[in-house]
Amino acid sequence: MSKIRITKEFTMETAHALLNYDGACKNLHGHSYQLFVTVIGEPIADPNAIKEGMVIDFSDLKIIVKSQIIDVFDHAVVVNDRAFDQSFLETHRMFQKRIIVSYQPTCENLLIDFANRIRALLPENVELHSMRLHETATSYGEWYASDNM
Repeated sequence: MSKIRITKEFTMETAHALLNYDGACKNLHGHSYQLFVTVIGEPIADPNAIKEGMVIDFSDLKIIVKSQIIDVFDHAVVVNDRAFDQSFLETHRMFQKRIIVSYQPTCENLLIDFANRIRALLPENVELHSMRLHETATSYGEWYASDNM
């Protein structure tokens, strides 16, 4: 049987700031992120299976990514746990949807976090192959499983 890659695209609006950064991104700002998630596997060959011929149903992949990433990060502020005073974040209404992470919330580190979240929920016969996260229209990072073995 052949291995096939399936890709689904997602979008989200997320704000972040980079702690101790020497450029403009040290200021709180947002991005219209585009996330491309690619999984790999063999299409289901069982003629009695509801999802025969699919590696994974696009809607099943959507449920995983939406629950683990989009619903969590969309319209949220992502900050390093060392970046802001917790009481400030907790008392200001504009920071009600906040994600405090233990890493610098760069495109690269977000990809690592996203990969860990997605891989944990994929079906046994499906593997995360790669992800591409566009921070802007012309800037993106990529994560490949083969680079992380």
